[in-house]
Parts: sequence; C-alpha cells; structure tokens
Amino acid sequence: MKLIVGLGNPGKPYEHTRHNIGFDVIEQLSENISIPLNQAKFKGIYGMGNVGGEKIFLLKPLTYMNLSGESIRAIMDYYEIDKEDLLVIYDDLDLPVGKIRLREKGSAGGHNGIKSTIQHIGSQEFNRIRVGVDRPKNGMPITDYVLGRFSKDEQEVINTVIKRCADACEAWFQKPFIQVMNEYNQ
Repeated sequence: MKLIVGLGNPGKPYEHTRHNIGFDVIEQLSENISIPLNQAKFKGIYGMGNVGGEKIFLLKPLTYMNLSGESIRAIMDYYEIDKEDLLVIYDDLDLPVGKIRLREKGSAGGHNGIKSTIQHIGSQEFNRIRVGVDRPKNGMPITDYVLGRFSKDEQEVINTVIKRCADACEAWFQKPFIQVMNEYNQ
C-alpha cells in the first residue's frame, strides 16, 4: 500500500501556481496510472486503485496548505498506512526552477504544509519530493510569489519536471525509495 500526496491550495485562483506544484504532479500521476481523483473524504480529493498488484492512494488535501497534515493523517489512520508508505510532493523555494530533490526525511525547511504534516504524523521521517520554484527577485513578498504562476519559459521546464516527478512516483511502486532517489535526484 502506498499513499502519494501532492500539496497545494484548493480553488481556481490557485491552480497551476508555484505553491500548487504538488497538485499538478498528482494530476499527472492520476492520468499516467489511470487512478481518477473522484472521491471526496478525509478533507481532500483522492483516488485509489491497483498498480502491479499494489494498492495506491493519490491525495490532494483541500485544507489549504497550512493544514495539509490533517488530511494526510485522516487517510493514513483510516486505511492504516504506515509513514514508510507515504510520499509527499511540494514546492521548494531553496531549489532553482526545474530541480527536484527526493529525500527520506528532513525538517520542514519553513514550508507550512510540511510543518503541518510533521506535526500530524508525529515524525520527520517520510518520503518526499521537493520541486524547485526558486526565490522571488526584486523583493517580492514570498506569499505573492508562491501564489503566482510560472513565467512562460519556466512553465516549459515545469511541464517536464511534473512528468519526471510522476515517473519517480511510478518507479517507487517497483523499487525501494532509496533507489528511486539515486535515479531521480538531479
């Protein structure tokens, strides 16, 4: 059993913003593995299916970023999913646009969605994919920046990155996360 969670904010104004890169990856993965996100429960939208004999859950929390952990904890409790079987995908200001970093554990690094996740699952030890969105230039407030959309040039890079992240998730269905890290970290 595996749970893949993409972090973001619900609603049209937030679609395809830097902060919603996790949602974009989940939507790509949903399409790739034919698991529709068609159920509303656990303070989120989710789908479940089987890939290669393994039960897979995809989740987009609808709690807004700062409370993401509530949704993650709810589905983990209901389906008795271990933290070793959790993968969270989210934006990272400390990586350049187009870079991804896979890790098995770590701090929140100032990311409120990850702070909430750590708080609700009671551990920093869970798999994650950090997707680089870079830092704002010219003193733009961080909130405005992460809630903004990518430039045209950045969007071309991000489209490739979204597919790469979805591929990394699929690779995790077949092999240990440490091997996926070695293959997909760039």
